[in-house]
Amino acid sequence: MTREKLGIATFIAAGLILVGCDEVGTGESGSLVTPPDPVFGMAGTLTPEHVRRAADLVTQGKVYQLGIVTGPQTPAWGNREFEMQVFDLGEFGSNKLTGHDDKVVTHIGIGSQIDGFGHIGLDRVYYGGVTADEMFAADGLEVHGAHNIPPIATRGVVIDIAKHFGVDVLDPLTSYDAEDIRAAAEAQGVEIRPGDVVLLHTGWLSRIAEAETFGTRQPGINLDGARYLAELGVVAVGSDTPGLESDAPNEEGAAFPVHAHLLAEKGIHILENMNTTELISDDVSEFFFVLGTPRLEGSVQAIINPIAIR
Repeated sequence: MTREKLGIATFIAAGLILVGCDEVGTGESGSLVTPPDPVFGMAGTLTPEHVRRAADLVTQGKVYQLGIVTGPQTPAWGNREFEMQVFDLGEFGSNKLTGHDDKVVTHIGIGSQIDGFGHIGLDRVYYGGVTADEMFAADGLEVHGAHNIPPIATRGVVIDIAKHFGVDVLDPLTSYDAEDIRAAAEAQGVEIRPGDVVLLHTGWLSRIAEAETFGTRQPGINLDGARYLAELGVVAVGSDTPGLESDAPNEEGAAFPVHAHLLAEKGIHILENMNTTELISDDVSEFFFVLGTPRLEGSVQAIINPIAIR
């Protein structure tokens, strides 16, 4: 079966599962909470009602870009690299038409990005029980390619974790948990609801020029905090850091436990390097979040520029 046919079959199967799933309850706001979709994860539980309610949050029409510029100097994890090539197309026709073309040679996980479910697994098993053998192909994932991430249009909330700690920028390796998130949200008077995209503001993006520190000593959410947000039924969790979770070592010696829990176990996408500065500056807590990912067939991640509208 070709990757295209597999994607179509998977989409149809997921739709049938969604139609047949039972309601399991409602959140405090009354929004329907359904079991996570085996292919699309929590993003597959979003309904037209989520979109309509989120659109009602737009009162000013102000648009915020949440993505940062991706380029050769953008700090990146490990040996990831970016290269842009631009070509002069020459001159054509009696009107002397000129133009350019371009080519990007890059790792995709650079700058503002969304992690797909093929990014992280546990013991070679990925979200929905898909094994590495079923998924992996050197020319693009056979299952869970990021091109299958559905459009995400829903309520977004930004939680000012830095303010909760009484600083503009969290210290390196700071770790924050469920109680910190609860307290910060309560101080802002904002409720986290099923179907939300939650962005956590730490101020860390202001240190992006310090490449090594920025990428290896970041503050972030710990596993307790991640479990808390997952229990609330959110569809994605992001922050203004390159990896969401704290670089502080954990007692169990687990590698990237927050990524493993959210992506592999709960089907919740991770958003990294989100520019939350302007939202915080404007004292915004909730907004209409809109994201359509680039549909690069079989990709593990995607470079993104989601927008917030208030």
